Amino acid sequence: QVQLVESGGGSVQAGGSLRLSCAAFLYTYRNNYVYVGWFRQAPGKEREGVAAIYTGGGSPFYADSVKGRFTISQDSAKNTVYLQMNSLKPEDTAMYYCAADLLRSRDALSHTKYNYWGQGTQVTVSS
Repeated sequence: QVQLVESGGGSVQAGGSLRLSCAAFLYTYRNNYVYVGWFRQAPGKEREGVAAIYTGGGSPFYADSVKGRFTISQDSAKNTVYLQMNSLKPEDTAMYYCAADLLRSRDALSHTKYNYWGQGTQVTVSS
């Protein structure tokens, strides 16, 4: 059983910041490390990977479009993965989802490889 709950979305002006949280209850994987990723989907567009982290450690993964602006991190004690988003742009507007699964590092930003998803949180950036 896996439960993911996102929070922290909202509306902000361009250049502003938001921090998203993903409370990850990974009962199925309680004895394993997994990948937790953040994905986003704008209306009429395909879901895309934004950032991912391996709960067992190592360097995180980022889409080129967010490198240098977004930071993914985890607080293992709180079972929470964060996405700090700075210098937000209107094109960052989307529904943001967190996902978790046991997969290969090369698939960390591939939304088709994740089986467990949260309900999503809306991020709107105005110009």
